[in-house]
Amino acid sequence: MKDILIKIYRTLYQTYGPRHWWPGETSFEVMVGAILTQNTSWRNVEKAIQKLKGKGVLNPEGIHHLKRSELARLIKSSGYYRIKTDRLKSFIDFLFEEYDGNIKKMGRERLGELREKLLGVKGIGPETADSILLYGLKKPIFVVDAYTRRILSRNGIISEKASYEEVQKLFMEYLPCDEKLFNEYHALFVYLGKTVCKKIPRCELCPLRDKIGNKKWEMESRKVPHL
Repeated sequence: MKDILIKIYRTLYQTYGPRHWWPGETSFEVMVGAILTQNTSWRNVEKAIQKLKGKGVLNPEGIHHLKRSELARLIKSSGYYRIKTDRLKSFIDFLFEEYDGNIKKMGRERLGELREKLLGVKGIGPETADSILLYGLKKPIFVVDAYTRRILSRNGIISEKASYEEVQKLFMEYLPCDEKLFNEYHALFVYLGKTVCKKIPRCELCPLRDKIGNKKWEMESRKVPHL
């Protein structure tokens, strides 16, 4: 399994190159984006982010002091904006209660303990929590999303019914515990899922097509450097 996962990564990296994901000027912006991107496209999230920036409130203090009605108006483009207003406010309350609103202080918390605390925040599930940890705080944890599941299941590596924890365990156990590797790997899955491995797949364009288990591919993939 370790060899397969590394070979998949090398093939995708060689094909698509670095993805420079997650887009965001600050750690806090990444965290806000991770909450707002639930059940919507990134394009819609970007509109909301820009409105928060334009209002000068894309920081813990700014959102903390915003009225819910005003925050809802600013993030309306992200969809389900009333629910996301509650979730964002819950996260901000958590940030101030636990870390005095200080992102750096939050980042000093141990990974396992911080993850458990994040999962206790209303509206934050495993994928959002791990996105905050990996992309916002640069902690070594693998993010699993719908693209990850789709790509792995279509290639016969996991069952379609595999749980979040089961999929994540594959990467955490068989790959080096490296934040940059986890970041790039997940970003490559996102790109492949958006462009090729869609709900209606474009298998003829997939760089992984007919390669898993192919001995020639296994030999060639050793020559490709990875992070």
